[in-house]
Amino acid sequence: MKKWILRLAPPVRVALLVGTLAAAGVSGLAWMHPSQATEAAAPVRLNVIDQPVSREGRGGTSFAPVVKKVAPSVVKVFVTTKGKNIPSADIPPLDDPFFRRFFGEDSSRGGRRNFPTPKEHGLGSGVIVTKDGYILTNNHVVENADEVKVALNDGRELIGKIVGKDPKSDVAVLKVDAKDLPAIDLADSDKIEVGDLVLAIGNPFGVGQTVTMGIVSAKDRGNLGLDYEDFIQTDAAINPGNSGGALIDADGRLIGINTAILTRSGGNQGIGFAVPSNIARNVMEGLVRNGRVVRGFLGINIQDLTSALAKEFDLKNTSGVVVSDVVPKSPAEKAGLKNGDVITEFNDKAVRDSRHLRLQVSQIAPGTKTSVKILRDGKARTLDVVVKELPSTDVASSEHKNQDASGSDSLNGVAVTDIDNGARHELGLPANVKGALVTDVTPDSAAHEAGLRSGDVIQEINRKPVTSADDAVKLTDNVKDKKLLLRVWSKGGSHYVVVDESKAG
Repeated sequence: MKKWILRLAPPVRVALLVGTLAAAGVSGLAWMHPSQATEAAAPVRLNVIDQPVSREGRGGTSFAPVVKKVAPSVVKVFVTTKGKNIPSADIPPLDDPFFRRFFGEDSSRGGRRNFPTPKEHGLGSGVIVTKDGYILTNNHVVENADEVKVALNDGRELIGKIVGKDPKSDVAVLKVDAKDLPAIDLADSDKIEVGDLVLAIGNPFGVGQTVTMGIVSAKDRGNLGLDYEDFIQTDAAINPGNSGGALIDADGRLIGINTAILTRSGGNQGIGFAVPSNIARNVMEGLVRNGRVVRGFLGINIQDLTSALAKEFDLKNTSGVVVSDVVPKSPAEKAGLKNGDVITEFNDKAVRDSRHLRLQVSQIAPGTKTSVKILRDGKARTLDVVVKELPSTDVASSEHKNQDASGSDSLNGVAVTDIDNGARHELGLPANVKGALVTDVTPDSAAHEAGLRSGDVIQEINRKPVTSADDAVKLTDNVKDKKLLLRVWSKGGSHYVVVDESKAG
Protein backbone atom coordinates (compact mmCIF):
# COMPACT_ATOMS: atom_id res chain seq x y z
CA MET A 1 0.00 0.00 0.00
CA LYS A 2 1.35 3.42 -0.87
CA LYS A 3 1.71 5.97 1.86
CA TRP A 4 0.17 9.41 1.66
CA ILE A 5 2.89 12.05 1.59
CA LEU A 6 2.37 15.48 3.05
CA ARG A 7 4.36 18.17 1.32
CA LEU A 8 4.59 21.87 1.64
CA ALA A 9 3.93 22.90 -1.95
CA PRO A 10 7.62 23.49 -2.68
CA PRO A 11 9.15 26.20 -4.79
CA VAL A 12 10.07 24.96 -8.25
CA ARG A 13 13.79 24.19 -8.60
CA VAL A 14 16.12 24.44 -11.56
CA ALA A 15 14.92 22.68 -14.73
CA LEU A 16 11.49 22.51 -13.13
CA LEU A 17 12.47 19.58 -10.96
CA VAL A 18 9.97 19.32 -8.12
CA GLY A 19 11.87 19.84 -4.86
CA THR A 20 10.61 18.23 -1.66
CA LEU A 21 10.47 19.90 1.72
CA ALA A 22 9.98 18.08 5.01
CA ALA A 23 6.87 19.47 6.66
CA ALA A 24 7.20 17.82 10.11
CA GLY A 25 9.07 19.43 12.95
CA VAL A 26 9.47 22.88 11.42
CA SER A 27 10.48 25.07 14.34
CA GLY A 28 12.42 28.16 15.23
CA LEU A 29 11.98 31.78 16.14
CA ALA A 30 10.40 34.39 13.95
CA TRP A 31 13.34 35.96 12.19
CA MET A 32 14.08 39.50 11.09
CA HIS A 33 16.41 40.43 8.26
CA PRO A 34 19.45 42.30 9.63
CA SER A 35 18.92 45.15 7.16
CA GLN A 36 15.52 45.83 8.69
CA ALA A 37 16.49 45.47 12.34
CA THR A 38 17.17 49.09 13.14
CA GLU A 39 14.54 50.75 10.95
CA ALA A 40 11.54 52.34 12.62
CA ALA A 41 8.68 50.40 11.05
CA ALA A 42 5.44 52.15 10.24
CA PRO A 43 2.18 50.24 10.72
CA VAL A 44 1.17 48.01 7.83
CA ARG A 45 -1.69 49.61 5.89
CA LEU A 46 -3.81 46.63 4.88
CA ASN A 47 -7.19 46.96 3.24
CA VAL A 48 -9.42 44.51 5.13
CA ILE A 49 -13.04 43.96 4.12
CA ASP A 50 -14.47 41.76 6.85
CA GLN A 51 -18.03 41.13 5.62
CA PRO A 52 -18.66 37.51 4.61
CA VAL A 53 -19.02 36.73 0.94
CA SER A 54 -22.57 36.70 -0.45
CA ARG A 55 -24.12 33.23 -0.30
CA GLU A 56 -27.41 33.87 -2.09
CA GLY A 57 -26.74 31.23 -4.73
CA ARG A 58 -25.97 33.75 -7.45
CA GLY A 59 -25.13 32.21 -10.79
CA GLY A 60 -22.37 33.21 -13.17
CA THR A 61 -20.57 32.08 -16.27
CA SER A 62 -17.14 33.60 -15.65
CA PHE A 63 -14.72 34.69 -12.96
CA ALA A 64 -12.77 36.78 -15.46
CA PRO A 65 -13.64 40.14 -13.81
CA VAL A 66 -12.44 38.86 -10.43
CA VAL A 67 -9.23 37.45 -11.92
CA LYS A 68 -8.48 40.68 -13.80
CA LYS A 69 -8.82 42.57 -10.55
CA VAL A 70 -6.68 40.22 -8.45
CA ALA A 71 -4.06 38.78 -10.85
CA PRO A 72 -1.75 41.84 -10.69
CA SER A 73 -1.48 41.35 -6.91
CA VAL A 74 0.05 37.85 -7.27
CA VAL A 75 3.78 37.83 -8.07
CA LYS A 76 6.58 35.41 -8.83
CA VAL A 77 9.29 35.05 -6.18
CA PHE A 78 12.73 34.06 -7.50
CA VAL A 79 15.12 32.73 -4.86
CA THR A 80 18.87 32.20 -5.12
CA THR A 81 20.99 30.34 -2.60
CA LYS A 82 24.74 30.81 -2.98
CA GLY A 83 26.96 27.81 -3.52
CA LYS A 84 29.02 26.44 -0.64
CA ASN A 85 32.47 24.92 -0.31
CA ILE A 86 32.29 21.37 0.99
CA PRO A 87 35.55 19.94 2.43
CA SER A 88 36.61 16.67 0.86
CA ALA A 89 36.64 15.26 4.40
CA ASP A 90 32.84 15.51 4.31
CA ILE A 91 32.72 13.42 1.11
CA PRO A 92 34.28 10.08 2.17
CA PRO A 93 35.01 8.70 -1.33
CA LEU A 94 36.79 11.90 -2.39
CA ASP A 95 38.85 11.98 0.82
CA ASP A 96 40.50 8.72 -0.14
CA PRO A 97 44.18 9.31 -1.13
CA PHE A 98 43.58 7.37 -4.34
CA PHE A 99 40.86 9.76 -5.56
CA ARG A 100 42.69 12.85 -4.29
CA ARG A 101 45.30 12.19 -6.99
CA PHE A 102 42.64 12.77 -9.66
CA PHE A 103 40.88 15.77 -8.10
CA GLY A 104 43.98 17.62 -6.97
CA GLU A 105 45.35 18.31 -3.53
CA ASP A 106 45.74 21.40 -1.37
CA SER A 107 49.04 21.27 0.51
CA SER A 108 47.87 23.97 2.93
CA ARG A 109 45.02 21.69 4.02
CA GLY A 110 46.98 18.50 4.52
CA GLY A 111 46.39 17.28 0.98
CA ARG A 112 42.65 17.91 1.17
CA ARG A 113 40.66 20.45 -0.81
CA ASN A 114 37.20 22.03 -0.90
CA PHE A 115 34.61 21.24 -3.55
CA PRO A 116 32.30 24.11 -4.50
CA THR A 117 28.60 23.46 -5.01
CA PRO A 118 26.63 25.39 -7.62
CA LYS A 119 24.07 28.05 -6.81
CA GLU A 120 20.53 26.85 -6.22
CA HIS A 121 17.55 28.61 -7.73
CA GLY A 122 13.94 28.35 -6.64
CA LEU A 123 10.65 29.82 -7.74
CA GLY A 124 7.52 30.40 -5.69
CA SER A 125 4.72 32.90 -5.45
CA GLY A 126 3.75 35.87 -3.30
CA VAL A 127 0.87 38.28 -2.75
CA ILE A 128 1.11 42.08 -2.65
CA VAL A 129 -0.87 43.26 0.37
CA THR A 130 0.07 46.95 0.61
CA LYS A 131 0.53 49.65 -2.01
CA ASP A 132 3.98 50.47 -0.67
CA GLY A 133 5.37 47.01 -1.35
CA TYR A 134 4.77 44.52 1.45
CA ILE A 135 4.35 40.97 0.13
CA LEU A 136 3.18 37.82 1.90
CA THR A 137 4.67 34.44 1.00
CA ASN A 138 5.66 31.18 2.71
CA ASN A 139 8.65 30.80 4.98
CA HIS A 140 9.70 27.64 3.16
CA VAL A 141 9.93 29.57 -0.13
CA VAL A 142 12.60 31.98 1.16
CA GLU A 143 14.05 30.35 4.28
CA ASN A 144 17.50 29.63 2.76
CA ALA A 145 17.56 32.53 0.32
CA ASP A 146 20.63 34.72 -0.14
CA GLU A 147 18.94 36.76 -2.87
CA VAL A 148 15.26 37.36 -3.62
CA LYS A 149 13.76 38.91 -6.73
CA VAL A 150 10.09 39.65 -7.26
CA ALA A 151 8.55 39.67 -10.75
CA LEU A 152 5.41 41.77 -11.01
CA ASN A 153 2.53 41.07 -13.34
CA ASP A 154 3.46 44.11 -15.46
CA GLY A 155 6.91 42.68 -16.25
CA ARG A 156 8.98 44.61 -13.72
CA GLU A 157 11.58 42.76 -11.64
CA LEU A 158 12.40 44.20 -8.22
CA ILE A 159 14.83 43.26 -5.47
CA GLY A 160 12.98 41.77 -2.54
CA LYS A 161 14.13 42.31 1.04
CA ILE A 162 13.18 39.69 3.62
CA VAL A 163 11.49 41.64 6.39
CA GLY A 164 10.96 38.57 8.54
CA LYS A 165 10.22 34.85 8.62
CA ASP A 166 8.13 32.78 11.00
CA PRO A 167 8.76 29.04 10.64
CA LYS A 168 6.14 28.27 13.31
CA SER A 169 3.34 29.37 10.96
CA ASP A 170 5.25 29.09 7.64
CA VAL A 171 4.66 32.77 6.86
CA ALA A 172 7.27 35.22 5.55
CA VAL A 173 7.12 38.91 4.66
CA LEU A 174 9.00 40.56 1.80
CA LYS A 175 9.35 44.25 0.88
CA VAL A 176 10.04 45.80 -2.50
CA ASP A 177 10.88 49.44 -3.12
CA ALA A 178 7.89 50.64 -5.13
CA LYS A 179 4.75 52.73 -4.79
CA ASP A 180 1.13 52.45 -5.88
CA LEU A 181 1.30 48.69 -6.30
CA PRO A 182 -1.91 46.69 -6.92
CA ALA A 183 -2.54 45.52 -3.33
CA ILE A 184 -5.13 42.83 -2.77
CA ASP A 185 -8.05 43.27 -0.37
CA LEU A 186 -8.08 40.92 2.61
CA ALA A 187 -11.15 39.11 3.95
CA ASP A 188 -11.88 37.94 7.48
CA SER A 189 -10.91 34.28 7.05
CA ASP A 190 -12.89 33.32 10.18
CA LYS A 191 -16.08 34.03 8.24
CA ILE A 192 -15.52 31.59 5.37
CA GLU A 193 -17.67 28.47 5.24
CA VAL A 194 -17.23 25.00 3.83
CA GLY A 195 -18.67 25.06 0.30
CA ASP A 196 -17.62 28.63 -0.52
CA LEU A 197 -16.15 29.02 -4.02
CA VAL A 198 -12.43 29.84 -4.08
CA LEU A 199 -9.73 30.52 -6.66
CA ALA A 200 -6.04 29.66 -6.25
CA ILE A 201 -3.60 31.91 -8.11
CA GLY A 202 0.13 31.23 -8.36
CA ASN A 203 2.96 30.04 -10.57
CA PRO A 204 2.82 26.20 -10.58
CA PHE A 205 5.82 24.40 -12.08
CA GLY A 206 7.10 27.75 -13.41
CA VAL A 207 4.67 27.69 -16.37
CA GLY A 208 3.39 31.20 -15.59
CA GLN A 209 0.54 32.66 -13.58
CA THR A 210 -2.29 30.14 -13.36
CA VAL A 211 -5.79 30.28 -11.88
CA THR A 212 -7.60 27.19 -10.58
CA MET A 213 -11.07 26.95 -9.08
CA GLY A 214 -12.54 24.89 -6.26
CA ILE A 215 -14.36 25.17 -2.98
CA VAL A 216 -13.46 25.36 0.68
CA SER A 217 -13.35 21.62 1.39
CA ALA A 218 -12.81 21.95 5.16
CA LYS A 219 -11.71 24.38 7.84
CA ASP A 220 -9.54 24.19 10.94
CA ARG A 221 -7.18 21.54 9.61
CA GLY A 222 -4.06 20.76 11.63
CA ASN A 223 -1.33 18.19 12.29
CA LEU A 224 0.70 19.25 9.26
CA GLY A 225 3.88 19.73 11.28
CA LEU A 226 3.75 23.40 12.31
CA ASP A 227 3.46 24.83 15.80
CA TYR A 228 0.57 27.15 14.93
CA GLU A 229 -1.84 25.92 12.28
CA ASP A 230 -5.49 26.25 11.40
CA PHE A 231 -5.41 25.50 7.68
CA ILE A 232 -8.10 26.03 5.09
CA GLN A 233 -8.45 22.89 2.96
CA THR A 234 -9.43 23.26 -0.69
CA ASP A 235 -9.75 21.17 -3.83
CA ALA A 236 -8.57 24.05 -6.03
CA ALA A 237 -5.45 22.68 -7.73
CA ILE A 238 -2.27 23.60 -5.84
CA ASN A 239 1.08 22.38 -7.17
CA PRO A 240 4.80 23.05 -6.62
CA GLY A 241 5.41 26.71 -7.35
CA ASN A 242 2.01 27.71 -5.95
CA SER A 243 3.60 28.13 -2.51
CA GLY A 244 3.00 31.66 -1.25
CA GLY A 245 0.27 32.32 -3.81
CA ALA A 246 -3.23 33.58 -3.16
CA LEU A 247 -6.38 31.72 -2.21
CA ILE A 248 -9.22 34.17 -2.83
CA ASP A 249 -12.99 34.17 -2.38
CA ALA A 250 -15.59 34.87 -5.07
CA ASP A 251 -15.28 38.61 -4.42
CA GLY A 252 -11.54 38.57 -5.08
CA ARG A 253 -10.43 38.98 -1.45
CA LEU A 254 -7.48 37.13 0.05
CA ILE A 255 -8.58 34.39 2.44
CA GLY A 256 -5.37 32.34 2.55
CA ILE A 257 -1.74 31.81 1.48
CA ASN A 258 -1.37 28.52 -0.41
CA THR A 259 1.10 26.34 1.47
CA ALA A 260 0.88 22.55 1.33
CA ILE A 261 -0.58 19.58 -0.51
CA LEU A 262 -1.37 16.01 0.46
CA THR A 263 -0.25 13.80 -2.39
CA ARG A 264 0.90 10.38 -3.52
CA SER A 265 2.43 11.61 -6.75
CA GLY A 266 4.01 14.93 -5.74
CA GLY A 267 1.35 16.87 -7.68
CA ASN A 268 -2.19 17.99 -6.98
CA GLN A 269 -4.72 15.38 -5.91
CA GLY A 270 -7.42 17.70 -4.69
CA ILE A 271 -6.23 18.16 -1.10
CA GLY A 272 -4.46 21.47 -0.66
CA PHE A 273 -3.96 23.68 2.38
CA ALA A 274 -3.69 27.42 2.87
CA VAL A 275 -2.67 29.53 5.88
CA PRO A 276 -5.75 31.64 6.74
CA SER A 277 -5.37 35.35 6.02
CA ASN A 278 -6.10 36.25 9.65
CA ILE A 279 -3.08 34.24 10.84
CA ALA A 280 -0.88 35.63 8.07
CA ARG A 281 -2.03 39.15 8.96
CA ASN A 282 -1.20 38.69 12.63
CA VAL A 283 2.25 37.30 11.85
CA MET A 284 2.96 40.05 9.33
CA GLU A 285 2.03 42.86 11.69
CA GLY A 286 4.32 41.41 14.36
CA LEU A 287 7.26 40.99 11.99
CA VAL A 288 6.93 44.52 10.61
CA ARG A 289 6.29 46.23 13.94
CA ASN A 290 8.58 44.25 16.26
CA GLY A 291 10.89 42.29 13.99
CA ARG A 292 9.47 39.11 15.50
CA VAL A 293 6.14 37.53 16.26
CA VAL A 294 5.06 38.29 19.82
CA ARG A 295 2.82 35.50 21.08
CA GLY A 296 0.87 35.04 24.28
CA PHE A 297 1.88 32.55 26.97
CA LEU A 298 -0.15 30.87 29.73
CA GLY A 299 2.30 28.32 31.09
CA ILE A 300 0.37 25.07 30.98
CA ASN A 301 0.70 21.62 29.48
CA ILE A 302 -2.59 20.40 28.06
CA GLN A 303 -4.05 17.38 26.34
CA ASP A 304 -7.20 16.65 24.40
CA LEU A 305 -10.16 15.03 26.08
CA THR A 306 -10.99 11.50 25.00
CA SER A 307 -14.27 9.77 25.80
CA ALA A 308 -12.44 7.76 28.48
CA LEU A 309 -10.98 10.89 30.10
CA ALA A 310 -14.31 12.72 29.85
CA LYS A 311 -15.99 9.88 31.73
CA GLU A 312 -13.38 9.94 34.49
CA PHE A 313 -13.77 13.71 34.87
CA ASP A 314 -17.59 13.41 34.88
CA LEU A 315 -17.96 15.43 31.68
CA LYS A 316 -20.86 15.16 29.26
CA ASN A 317 -18.71 15.52 26.12
CA THR A 318 -15.11 15.84 24.96
CA SER A 319 -15.14 19.60 24.31
CA GLY A 320 -12.29 21.36 26.07
CA VAL A 321 -8.81 20.41 27.20
CA VAL A 322 -7.33 18.96 30.39
CA VAL A 323 -4.57 20.82 32.20
CA SER A 324 -1.93 18.18 32.87
CA ASP A 325 0.75 20.48 34.27
CA VAL A 326 1.13 24.11 35.37
CA VAL A 327 4.47 25.88 35.02
CA PRO A 328 5.62 27.39 38.34
CA LYS A 329 5.32 31.21 38.55
CA SER A 330 3.52 31.28 35.21
CA PRO A 331 0.41 33.36 34.40
CA ALA A 332 -1.66 30.19 34.74
CA GLU A 333 -0.38 29.45 38.25
CA LYS A 334 -0.92 33.07 39.34
CA ALA A 335 -4.49 32.91 38.02
CA GLY A 336 -5.19 29.78 40.08
CA LEU A 337 -5.23 27.10 37.38
CA LYS A 338 -4.48 23.61 38.69
CA ASN A 339 -3.67 20.15 37.35
CA GLY A 340 -6.87 18.37 36.36
CA ASP A 341 -8.80 21.54 35.47
CA VAL A 342 -10.75 21.30 32.24
CA ILE A 343 -10.62 24.52 30.19
CA THR A 344 -13.89 25.03 28.32
CA GLU A 345 -13.58 28.70 27.28
CA PHE A 346 -10.73 31.13 26.74
CA ASN A 347 -11.21 34.81 26.03
CA ASP A 348 -14.99 34.25 25.69
CA LYS A 349 -14.48 31.65 22.95
CA ALA A 350 -15.23 27.95 23.28
CA VAL A 351 -12.18 25.68 23.48
CA ARG A 352 -12.44 22.66 21.19
CA ASP A 353 -9.04 21.04 21.56
CA SER A 354 -5.43 21.73 22.49
CA ARG A 355 -4.40 22.89 19.01
CA HIS A 356 -7.05 25.60 18.93
CA LEU A 357 -6.33 26.73 22.49
CA ARG A 358 -2.64 27.05 21.62
CA LEU A 359 -3.58 29.24 18.65
CA GLN A 360 -6.04 31.30 20.73
CA VAL A 361 -3.43 31.99 23.41
CA SER A 362 -0.75 32.88 20.87
CA GLN A 363 -2.90 35.64 19.38
CA ILE A 364 -3.47 37.43 22.70
CA ALA A 365 -1.18 40.42 23.25
CA PRO A 366 1.09 40.05 26.30
CA GLY A 367 -0.21 42.06 29.24
CA THR A 368 -3.84 41.46 28.28
CA LYS A 369 -6.19 40.38 31.04
CA THR A 370 -8.62 37.75 29.85
CA SER A 371 -11.01 35.17 31.25
CA VAL A 372 -10.63 31.40 31.42
CA LYS A 373 -13.65 29.22 32.12
CA ILE A 374 -12.88 25.88 33.70
CA LEU A 375 -14.53 22.85 35.22
CA ARG A 376 -12.99 21.73 38.52
CA ASP A 377 -14.46 18.74 40.32
CA GLY A 378 -17.56 19.10 38.18
CA LYS A 379 -18.12 22.76 39.11
CA ALA A 380 -17.79 25.66 36.67
CA ARG A 381 -15.44 28.51 37.56
CA THR A 382 -14.17 31.62 35.82
CA LEU A 383 -10.60 32.78 36.40
CA ASP A 384 -8.86 35.95 35.23
CA VAL A 385 -5.40 35.53 33.77
CA VAL A 386 -2.90 38.14 32.58
CA VAL A 387 -1.18 36.69 29.52
CA LYS A 388 2.61 37.07 29.27
CA GLU A 389 4.90 36.93 26.26
CA LEU A 390 5.87 33.49 25.06
CA PRO A 391 9.49 32.79 26.08
CA SER A 392 11.71 32.11 23.12
CA THR A 393 12.45 28.54 24.23
CA ASP A 394 8.89 27.57 25.21
CA VAL A 395 5.51 27.13 23.60
CA ALA A 396 2.18 28.55 24.71
CA SER A 397 0.92 25.11 25.61
CA SER A 398 2.27 21.66 24.88
CA GLU A 399 -0.06 19.06 23.50
CA HIS A 400 0.83 15.58 24.67
CA LYS A 401 -0.26 12.79 22.45
CA ASN A 402 -2.98 10.69 24.01
CA GLN A 403 -1.45 7.59 25.51
CA ASP A 404 -4.67 5.84 26.46
CA ALA A 405 -5.59 5.15 22.89
CA SER A 406 -7.96 2.34 23.73
CA GLY A 407 -9.13 3.86 27.00
CA SER A 408 -7.43 1.01 28.82
CA ASP A 409 -4.92 0.41 31.59
CA SER A 410 -4.48 -0.73 35.19
CA LEU A 411 -1.50 -1.05 37.49
CA ASN A 412 -1.29 -4.86 37.34
CA GLY A 413 2.13 -5.69 35.94
CA VAL A 414 3.63 -2.37 37.05
CA ALA A 415 6.57 -2.21 39.48
CA VAL A 416 7.36 1.07 41.26
CA THR A 417 9.99 2.41 43.65
CA ASP A 418 10.82 5.65 45.44
CA ILE A 419 12.77 8.34 43.62
CA ASP A 420 16.26 8.67 45.06
CA ASN A 421 18.97 11.15 44.08
CA GLY A 422 20.71 8.61 41.88
CA ALA A 423 17.56 7.88 39.87
CA ARG A 424 16.73 11.59 39.62
CA HIS A 425 20.19 12.34 38.22
CA GLU A 426 20.28 9.36 35.87
CA LEU A 427 16.82 10.02 34.41
CA GLY A 428 17.14 13.79 34.42
CA LEU A 429 14.04 14.24 36.57
CA PRO A 430 13.27 17.89 37.41
CA ALA A 431 13.45 18.72 41.12
CA ASN A 432 9.72 19.49 41.28
CA VAL A 433 8.66 16.07 39.95
CA LYS A 434 7.53 13.84 42.82
CA GLY A 435 5.82 10.47 42.81
CA ALA A 436 6.45 6.77 42.30
CA LEU A 437 9.10 5.82 39.74
CA VAL A 438 8.03 3.04 37.36
CA THR A 439 10.81 0.45 37.17
CA ASP A 440 9.11 -2.25 35.11
CA VAL A 441 5.96 -2.72 33.03
CA THR A 442 4.89 -6.18 31.87
CA PRO A 443 4.65 -6.13 28.05
CA ASP A 444 1.21 -7.79 27.87
CA SER A 445 -0.32 -5.63 30.62
CA ALA A 446 -2.94 -2.95 30.11
CA ALA A 447 -0.44 -0.44 31.51
CA HIS A 448 2.01 -1.20 28.72
CA GLU A 449 -0.77 -1.08 26.15
CA ALA A 450 -1.71 2.41 27.35
CA GLY A 451 1.85 3.70 27.08
CA LEU A 452 3.20 3.45 30.64
CA ARG A 453 6.93 2.71 30.52
CA SER A 454 9.90 2.21 32.77
CA GLY A 455 11.25 5.62 33.79
CA ASP A 456 7.81 7.25 33.97
CA VAL A 457 6.72 8.83 37.27
CA ILE A 458 3.19 8.30 38.60
CA GLN A 459 2.18 11.63 40.18
CA GLU A 460 -1.52 11.03 40.89
CA ILE A 461 -3.94 8.12 41.08
CA ASN A 462 -7.64 8.94 40.85
CA ARG A 463 -6.85 12.63 41.48
CA LYS A 464 -4.98 11.87 44.71
CA PRO A 465 -1.29 12.83 44.99
CA VAL A 466 1.40 10.16 44.95
CA THR A 467 4.62 11.03 46.75
CA SER A 468 6.15 7.57 47.14
CA ALA A 469 5.91 3.96 46.01
CA ASP A 470 3.91 3.16 49.15
CA ASP A 471 1.33 5.78 48.17
CA ALA A 472 0.96 4.17 44.76
CA VAL A 473 0.46 0.70 46.25
CA LYS A 474 -2.08 1.90 48.82
CA LEU A 475 -4.10 3.86 46.27
CA THR A 476 -4.39 0.77 44.05
CA ASP A 477 -5.34 -1.63 46.81
CA ASN A 478 -8.98 -2.69 47.04
CA VAL A 479 -10.09 -0.50 44.14
CA LYS A 480 -13.66 -1.47 43.25
CA ASP A 481 -13.63 0.09 39.79
CA LYS A 482 -11.25 -1.56 37.33
CA LYS A 483 -10.48 1.86 35.88
CA LEU A 484 -7.85 4.16 37.30
CA LEU A 485 -7.06 7.75 36.30
CA LEU A 486 -3.31 8.33 36.41
CA ARG A 487 -1.35 11.54 36.08
CA VAL A 488 2.05 10.53 34.72
CA TRP A 489 5.27 12.43 34.11
CA SER A 490 7.47 11.35 31.23
CA LYS A 491 10.18 13.16 29.30
CA GLY A 492 7.57 15.13 27.38
CA GLY A 493 5.93 16.46 30.56
CA SER A 494 2.86 15.43 32.52
CA HIS A 495 -0.29 13.93 31.03
CA TYR A 496 -3.33 11.90 32.10
CA VAL A 497 -4.14 8.31 31.15
CA VAL A 498 -7.14 6.14 31.94
CA VAL A 499 -6.25 2.60 33.03
CA ASP A 500 -8.83 -0.13 32.49
CA GLU A 501 -7.97 -3.61 33.70
CA SER A 502 -11.12 -5.03 32.11
CA LYS A 503 -9.50 -4.53 28.70
CA ALA A 504 -6.10 -5.90 29.64
CA GLY A 505 -4.40 -7.80 26.87
